[in-house]
Amino acid sequence: MRSEVEHPRKGSEQRVTRQRLAVSAALDELEDFVSTQELHRLLGTRGDSVSLPTVYRVLQSMADDGLVDVLRRGDGEVVYRRCAVEHHHHHLLCRNCGRTVEVEAPAVEQWAVRTAAAHGFTEAAHTVEIFGLCPECTAAKAGR
Repeated sequence: MRSEVEHPRKGSEQRVTRQRLAVSAALDELEDFVSTQELHRLLGTRGDSVSLPTVYRVLQSMADDGLVDVLRRGDGEVVYRRCAVEHHHHHLLCRNCGRTVEVEAPAVEQWAVRTAAAHGFTEAAHTVEIFGLCPECTAAKAGR
C-alpha cells in the first residue's frame, strides 16, 4: 500500500498534521473500504484524537488528490480505501460482505471516451462500480 510519506500529494500543498498522519496511517493498515464514521471510531480505539469533521476533511482532500479510492455502496454510503493499483481502475463489490476486487476494464475506458466524444464532451471522467455477490456469499446463499 502507498502512503502520503512515500507518494507526495498530487494537488495543492497541505500541512502535514498529527491528525492527517493518523488518518493516513490507519488507512495504510486497512485492506477493506471504510466509512468516515468507521475510520473515526478506529482512530479513537487506537488512541488517536481526531474529530469527525477533521476525518471528513482529510479523507476528502486525500480523495481529491488521488491518494484513496472512493466508492458509494449500494445503500449510498461513501467509503474509502488505499488501493494497490495506482492508475484508473474499477471495482467489483459484494453486496453482502463488502469484499472488493479491483479490476481493469479497457473496453469501458474506450466506451467512455467514444461516448463523450460523440456528444462533444472532452476531458471526460467516469466511475464504474459493479455490485454482486462474491463466490463465498453465493455459495453460502445456495447452501441455505
